[in-house]
Amino acid sequence: MTPTDYLPAAGRYDGTMPYRRSGQSGILLPALALGLWKNFGHAAPYATSRALVHYAFDHGVTHLDLANNYGPPPGSAEETLGRILDDSLRPYRDELFISTKAGYEMWPGPYGNWGSRKSLIASLNQSLRRMRLDYVDLFYTHRYDPATPLDETLQALVDIVRAGKALYVGISRWPLEATRHALDYLRRHDTPCLIYQGRLNLLDRAPQREGITQLLQTEGVGFISFSPLAQGLLTARYLDGIPADSRMRHEASLRPDALTPDLLSRLSRLQALAADSGRTVAQTALQWVLAQGATSVLVGASRTEQLAEDIATLQLPPLTPEELQAIEEIMG
Repeated sequence: MTPTDYLPAAGRYDGTMPYRRSGQSGILLPALALGLWKNFGHAAPYATSRALVHYAFDHGVTHLDLANNYGPPPGSAEETLGRILDDSLRPYRDELFISTKAGYEMWPGPYGNWGSRKSLIASLNQSLRRMRLDYVDLFYTHRYDPATPLDETLQALVDIVRAGKALYVGISRWPLEATRHALDYLRRHDTPCLIYQGRLNLLDRAPQREGITQLLQTEGVGFISFSPLAQGLLTARYLDGIPADSRMRHEASLRPDALTPDLLSRLSRLQALAADSGRTVAQTALQWVLAQGATSVLVGASRTEQLAEDIATLQLPPLTPEELQAIEEIMG
């Protein structure tokens, strides 16, 4: 494909994709964002990765979420996006909202990991080179670093914005009191936190249990849920066994022992409830997260059919109070 072969769908902003304001900022994010975590590195066919990104953009998914270590191998998802931008999407850069992160191990030695100023700034410089960008729209500290002073990490975020290398900053997977400090520090330094990224789904409600979502709502900060489908557990994929080509068969991040008899029983009941309302299990799980007040849900995909099902969720009627109560009785 040459750079002139792709034209995005003329109706990509026809109202099919809802956009939600991130906290009290000026940014509207699509209710569904595409994460380039597992299926966009060098191990995946480039044509498939490009087709998924094109399909997302054609349907109003303007937010593409990455991290320095996404692949595999680490760094290759950002390289893939850089190639896609050069092939077809660079004329539409200002329509895209591109985020990346740093905080997990990326290169050998003491500076390729965690949350020091040295690590964060060096990592973002590498990410920008891989994606062939002058700036990202959003840069996250990817995880809480208990050994680095919080203010060092946070001042690095402030200075990254002041240097023009990111328009906004966010934090991911920080505990409550560190998050409270971060929101105050960033606001006092004129670089308010745009959004918090955490794992919230029907099987993992830690951000709610720990008080993080309540804090974000009070402080006017957005929330985006990664793994809203629990890496595929909250779908019908495993109801009849473990498929040979599934993540559970091939990746350590999703172990077969997660599929307990109790979970299978609850998922079967959830599937019946979903079918009664014309939804799939995955669509029900995504709608549940959005009903909790999340700005966006962050999904991955290896096939356009998966992405199409997820996007179609946004055109379904919201879950009713009665349906939410029934879901709680099954999954709570």
